[in-house]
Amino acid sequence: MSAFPAGEPAGTVTITPVSGIPEVHEGDNLADVIGLGLSASGVVLREGDIVVVSSKIASKAMGLVTDDADKDRVVAGETEYVVAERSVPGRVTRVVRSKAGPIMAAAGVDGSNTGDRGGWLLLPHDPDGVCERLHDALTDRHGVRLGVVLSDTSARPWRLGHSDFALGAHGLRVVDDLRGEIDADGRELSVTTRAVADEIAAAADLAKGKTGAVPVAVVRGLATLIVDGDPRTQPRGRDLVRTGPHDWFGHGRVEAVRAALGVLPGSAESVAVGIPPSEPDQHRLEAVGRAVRLALHGLESGTADIGRVSVTLGAATTFELGLLAARLEVALWSEWLQGSAGPPSADGTSLAVAITARSGP
Repeated sequence: MSAFPAGEPAGTVTITPVSGIPEVHEGDNLADVIGLGLSASGVVLREGDIVVVSSKIASKAMGLVTDDADKDRVVAGETEYVVAERSVPGRVTRVVRSKAGPIMAAAGVDGSNTGDRGGWLLLPHDPDGVCERLHDALTDRHGVRLGVVLSDTSARPWRLGHSDFALGAHGLRVVDDLRGEIDADGRELSVTTRAVADEIAAAADLAKGKTGAVPVAVVRGLATLIVDGDPRTQPRGRDLVRTGPHDWFGHGRVEAVRAALGVLPGSAESVAVGIPPSEPDQHRLEAVGRAVRLALHGLESGTADIGRVSVTLGAATTFELGLLAARLEVALWSEWLQGSAGPPSADGTSLAVAITARSGP
């Protein structure tokens, strides 16, 4: 059932930035910090308000910061598994399932807006718990029913730019389930479920911004989303993450190919074979070299003489030669190349694989 009254047009929603919040340090009480901002901004919380808080100040208050200069090591420590990885100039960028829950670049490890402390900020592993504690503190102090959203920033598959989303939530409905409702043309909706917590986080960021040191906003006009009863019995931020059989994008297409050949993303083997660049490689020999190393991975025998337009393979037996040729054709696909194996030599121990550029998906 929808969280909004059936048949009623959308009402007016206001977003008020909460300015005057001081720099947050480890050990600070978030409810105290937000209270200072509310007073400085002249904002009085009302029944049905939703308080949107940037994850950075929660991380600062919780001391989730490290001075480790090796960002790759920091990201690895905050990662459940690697979804996709690409080599970009000077570094490797990995999209991962973060310990905080969402799939995002670099597990949300961030060095911007860290204040005088510096270092890398880490996301809380239980963002819904952070929201619950802040919700309870604000409710006790202000005596009103409200919701809390902990927001963070991420790219979206697969669109340019970034947008804020609900990393955690408590006290409000995070989805508006419209299945079974009737649309404006009288047709029944069968799949539409709005991620309203994400919409609220993104809308609040329009008022907070990224450069104005305004980490909190109050969203007003969505009181129908506030949960009656115990909010812990309702879906929260982590429930917005698709997992298991519902996750159709567990690995990127290239990573799935490489994993099928025994080289998991984020592994030492992946680094040894070579990580594909973020754009199709213009250096054909480097791309072919990665494909050959991938094809040879895990095989007890096999040789390859690499050229720009073909690779000559060798193996001890005809069967091993055929296996290597098949693996190379698959490996070349992950490099936006395609291979076509020619006939084996008379003794069945060598053959040439012609290489051309691959187009299309």
